[in-house]
Amino acid sequence: MTTALALRPYRSYVYGYPHKTAYRPLGPARPALRDLWADEPKDALSFYTHLPFCEFRCGFCNLFTRIGAPGDLTTRYLDAVERQAVAVRAALGDGRVHFATAAFGGGTPTFLSAAELARLCDIAEHRMGVDLRAVPLSVETSPGTATPDRLAVLAERGATRASIGVQSFVEPEARAAVRPQRRDEVETALAAIRGSGIPVLNIDLIYGIDGQTAATWRTSLDAALAWRPEELYLYPLYVRPLTGLGRRTPVAEQAWDAQRLALYAQGRDHLLGNGYEQVSMRMFRRVGAPRTPADHACQTDGMVGLGAGGRSYTAGLHYSFDYAVETRAVRGIVDEYTATTDFTRAEVGRALDLDDRRRRHLLQSLLQAAGMDVAGYRARFGAAPHEHYPAELAEFAERGWLDVDTGPGLLRLTPEGLAWSDALGPLLFSPGVRAAMDAYRPR
Repeated sequence: MTTALALRPYRSYVYGYPHKTAYRPLGPARPALRDLWADEPKDALSFYTHLPFCEFRCGFCNLFTRIGAPGDLTTRYLDAVERQAVAVRAALGDGRVHFATAAFGGGTPTFLSAAELARLCDIAEHRMGVDLRAVPLSVETSPGTATPDRLAVLAERGATRASIGVQSFVEPEARAAVRPQRRDEVETALAAIRGSGIPVLNIDLIYGIDGQTAATWRTSLDAALAWRPEELYLYPLYVRPLTGLGRRTPVAEQAWDAQRLALYAQGRDHLLGNGYEQVSMRMFRRVGAPRTPADHACQTDGMVGLGAGGRSYTAGLHYSFDYAVETRAVRGIVDEYTATTDFTRAEVGRALDLDDRRRRHLLQSLLQAAGMDVAGYRARFGAAPHEHYPAELAEFAERGWLDVDTGPGLLRLTPEGLAWSDALGPLLFSPGVRAAMDAYRPR
């Protein structure tokens, strides 16, 4: 086997491969965006805009975000997003360019005022050519900013999904996670989302918070279910360097792992017993809920990201701007972004060789509960995944993470494998990506 038997279940949340900590400055010969996109398929792109503003910083948060926006910072930020949109759209060329899905993330996009959200939508539509009313549009929000006026703008402009980070309905747990919110504020925000007419509500919850028990976890699960959300995401708590919780007294890791595994299983089983289906380790969807299908396939189609933390994906290069967590460093990057006038080149990123493209396809498919179609992988890469990664897949099978009853045409995780997704995913990182992540110094 390639790893020790005492593998921990919570190693790394794999939401993108390669992770930004593997990115590096692209040097003096920064590639021109027009050259990067010249030969890329552009008929099913994903569009993303990053808004790096929050009312406060949660204790667990290691995202690229800053607290507040003094003076005219949000105006200057949107000015920069508009300049970037003009440059990026020109770089995509004059051929067919179609965006199949869109998202505003952060940070907290609804930190912006209603008028600023309208301007953000204008930039997406008029500068990038994204038909927001014709494609799925997801927007992240928070209890303190999900106000009727903001939500009305988003609903009118085509938002199909509002995702709200509640984390816990139990106020002492919210405080333990350094998330100052009241239960009544959360319920008011949920009522506002439901009243807005946005068809899909997603609620994020976190398990593994200090002081959380099976009973209090059940309280949060049932409080969320009372709103019959179309989607629920269950996240394990991570404590990362330079975050609020990163300064807390260390906990007994083995006991914490066991607690999180038990709470995950409880949450999973409770949702499955209440009319939800599991989509991934984190995502659960209500059976029969409305869905807006998208033509975009994350394994193969590109992504265009705007904003200081927005990532863009071509087949051979993933790129963005600099990345940080520490408050002063984030402020510096945001200020530099707002002052940028030339957005025609990629600044920071990582090239993907054939091995990384195969690993990314395998990761993004295998970590879904439905599994991976082996024929699709073979058609793209010329061989089955077992031929490319025999040692890794043999280990997964030995650990009981692979479903042996699917037949050769489908590679799918067992329930145990899904539970251990955050350990399984990093085992598929390439040696080069792993080395770059290990060499990264948090700031």
